[in-house]
Amino acid sequence: MYIFDALYTPRGAARKGGALSGVAPADLLAGTIDSMLTRAPEAAPAGVFAGCVTQSAEQGGHIARTAALLSGLPEHTAALTLNNFCCSGLDAIWTAALHGSAQNSLQLAGGVESMSRVAPFSDGGPYYSDPKMMQRTGFVPLWFAADFVATLEGISREEADAYAARSQARAQARTPASVIPVETPHGRVTSNETPRVGVTAESLAGMEPMAEKLGPMIADKAFLAAYPDAGPVNHIHTFGNAPALADAASMLLVGDLAAGEAAGLRPKARIVSYATVADDKLLSLTGGLKAAREVLDKAGMSASDIDLFEFNEAYAAVCIQFMRHLDIDLDRMNTGGGAIALGHPMGATGGILLATLLECLEREGKSTGMVVISGASGLGSAMIIERLS
Repeated sequence: MYIFDALYTPRGAARKGGALSGVAPADLLAGTIDSMLTRAPEAAPAGVFAGCVTQSAEQGGHIARTAALLSGLPEHTAALTLNNFCCSGLDAIWTAALHGSAQNSLQLAGGVESMSRVAPFSDGGPYYSDPKMMQRTGFVPLWFAADFVATLEGISREEADAYAARSQARAQARTPASVIPVETPHGRVTSNETPRVGVTAESLAGMEPMAEKLGPMIADKAFLAAYPDAGPVNHIHTFGNAPALADAASMLLVGDLAAGEAAGLRPKARIVSYATVADDKLLSLTGGLKAAREVLDKAGMSASDIDLFEFNEAYAAVCIQFMRHLDIDLDRMNTGGGAIALGHPMGATGGILLATLLECLEREGKSTGMVVISGASGLGSAMIIERLS
């Protein structure tokens, strides 16, 4: 299974008046499809696979099929929309690659999320909106889960803020190569809106913890019941060391090697191994670490064999935990910044991270990389790729 090309839109801030807030999500996704068709006119992809988390309102009604019909694809092109929380985009790409391999074909895969137009949780799913269901399933708000990880790992507010400031600095220093411009009612958008200039650990230190701002802290009781020796919960996460919300879309061309060569394409990377898992629902955001270990086992590799990691920055403490447990140094982790600075457009994130990883591997002359995403309720997905060109 191979990756032939990867692209994504700039990330717009998920707010009224954000850079991409004037573009409907189906149009945003259709634009990435058309850009890929322009770059690979002979590809003739057999299907479109799109991750999208909040599938309601403008993102409801099978957005992959809607975007395919809005694009230049033939009407008979198959489509699939997938929701596995934050892992959705990466899982869509893996699913498309499997289809391409089985059918000796090429497939389009990525995702979209317009969080300015379709707010997270606005689909009213009972897992996070029905009090009885929340109690039965053990739902935990993500910022609480991140604080639980920080408490168990002994991660301080200072460490979390230092990590977040570093993400902002790295994002400022990098110029993405795979970003495609987006035409909006207010003009062309060519760069990410989300990074903030001049952020330091000191400037982040005065921000109020999310748990105090968004409370109540009823989730702490469940954590202390499960981990009675952990001590008081250390609520360290703020809007400054949490992932920014964003609008974006991503698209990759994946599938069978012979099909790609017949279309005159050279593969950029080979998919080495993949894993999708579920982990502790209370800690919620540790699924990525479990998925990384599983994908390494499947590949017969260790973390030291991976040149670069793109780990979705689902709160600073989760990133620090990931590096600690796999013994990863900062020179191999999110070298161009991450979601804390750049934003996390949930369904689009998997494709963005893969495209970013390919860019970073090429820029640094490295060959092997891993994309890892932790999703709500303990979900996690990870993919290892080998750069070929």
